[in-house]
Amino acid sequence: MKHIITVQHPQSQHHVNGMVGSWTDWSLTQEGRKQAQAIARHVKEMVPTDCSLAIYSSDLKRTQEVAEMIGEAVDVVPTYLQSLRERNLGKCCGKSVQWLKENIEKEEFTIDDRLFSDAESRRDVWERLLPTYETILQTDKEWIILVSHGDLLAVWNAIFLGLPVDFLNKADLFGYAGGISYMYIDKKGKHLIKQISDLSHLK
Repeated sequence: MKHIITVQHPQSQHHVNGMVGSWTDWSLTQEGRKQAQAIARHVKEMVPTDCSLAIYSSDLKRTQEVAEMIGEAVDVVPTYLQSLRERNLGKCCGKSVQWLKENIEKEEFTIDDRLFSDAESRRDVWERLLPTYETILQTDKEWIILVSHGDLLAVWNAIFLGLPVDFLNKADLFGYAGGISYMYIDKKGKHLIKQISDLSHLK
């Protein structure tokens, strides 16, 4: 069996300052760091003490900070990957959400639409993530912890369930900031999601 815990980073500066997140390299807020500590404690409780374990994280500050706290809790050094970053929204990175709304070049109606000419579409994110997803699932580690962002983890969930990319035109599997999901592959190779974006550890 293979067990996967995914963590959506908690409160980041862009959640409270009116700026775009995406590839802008924001840190966690003070509240976000407290939430990350609670996440680390909870993840440690979820993982057996004698298991083989790996941690993979987006290389942006807000996810690195969470991964580092989890790594300290379970005594594992995280691996940071650019392929686990949030969707790149192009020229609006470093701008405010208000600027984004006032300057959108194209509304998104399908997975192939891009808000800006230099932005990623959701299909682009799928294609960026898929090789990393396959590599992570092929690792010999029994438990995997993945720290990333909301949009990317929604794509991860669809890939994990074996859904086609066009599924994202019809529905999504989004979570919440600070949410923890748990999924596993059983001995027969069946993919199951047991928990989606649980926030009980933050109460």
